[in-house]
Amino acid sequence: MTQGAGQGPEVERTATLRDFRVPAYVHETGPYVQQDQQDDTAPPAESYPEGYTPTQRDLPVINRGDTLQVPVDPAFAAAAPQPAAGPGPLFVVGDVHGYLDELMTALREQGLVDEAGQWCAGTTRLWFLGDFTDRGPDGIGVIDLVMRLSAEAAAAGGYCKALMGNHELLLLGAKRFGDTPVNSGAGTATFQAAWLLNGGQKTDMDRLQDHHLQWMARLDAVEEVDGYLLVHSDTTAYLDFGDSIEAVNDNVRETLTRNDADECWDLFRKFTKRFSFRDEGGADAVRTLLDTYGGSRIVHGHSPIPYLLGEVGSEDDEEGSGPVVEGPHVYADGLAIAMDGGVTMAGKLLVRQLPLEH
Repeated sequence: MTQGAGQGPEVERTATLRDFRVPAYVHETGPYVQQDQQDDTAPPAESYPEGYTPTQRDLPVINRGDTLQVPVDPAFAAAAPQPAAGPGPLFVVGDVHGYLDELMTALREQGLVDEAGQWCAGTTRLWFLGDFTDRGPDGIGVIDLVMRLSAEAAAAGGYCKALMGNHELLLLGAKRFGDTPVNSGAGTATFQAAWLLNGGQKTDMDRLQDHHLQWMARLDAVEEVDGYLLVHSDTTAYLDFGDSIEAVNDNVRETLTRNDADECWDLFRKFTKRFSFRDEGGADAVRTLLDTYGGSRIVHGHSPIPYLLGEVGSEDDEEGSGPVVEGPHVYADGLAIAMDGGVTMAGKLLVRQLPLEH
């Protein structure tokens, strides 16, 4: 495969870590265990999809102080309802993974957008839990929608915000570092290979612009709202980045600002960990996070609910082979709420108001 401009000579590399769709790091402790046995090597360079070329390296690093302006339709801003006293209702959205049509349908069903796809929920507060791209057909369209709704909700007195998911880190890494080898701890890996193996879409890469990169690089990793600790991944790895929400978010952003491939890979690797809250000791793991960062319950995406129920092992399983997902999964002594309905595996894209109705 022809190398991209300025990428230097081809680097001989060992087998790349296999697919994070079924997590490489299922448990918080213990040796690395390969979960997906279909193929334990990355595709050689010559097997990339036809027409695919490595992406440009060393893209400008977005500084935290940079700002981004998203235009709002003046007619919408003028018609937006005035903020009511106190905050509006709180909604959360699970992993979207490029399924824009399904997201629009779910948002309409909850009365958050109108038939034209514009914000119509007034002072409502909406949180996306990360993973906007990869696997599905229109990840960039999803990001564009979330950015637009953020501006429209703010004009109406509410807000629409988003957390950093492992797939945001993966897409940022693929764009910044391409096929630069990184030290994975289990052989040589590259962001580009991992992105492709995790459902990276060439159409998303082609449409990715600087303002998308800036938006992703500035997302928070952890937030606490109304007693709910919001995170993307069901892992205690957040503790590695600080003992307060502010410290975690600052350290994640600073890592991305330094633009070091190995550091970014380590960040991505830790965000792929999962199942910390599922089995014996899971409730204690949740309590550790709550005691550290605040909140009385944790809300996360990342691990599809069928995984958590132990009834399906891979997002490559045949459609319809897993359990039917009707809503969020509450577990770990009622302390954890899982919001990834498994839209990539014939599941459901979940948008729900907190507290949950029983």
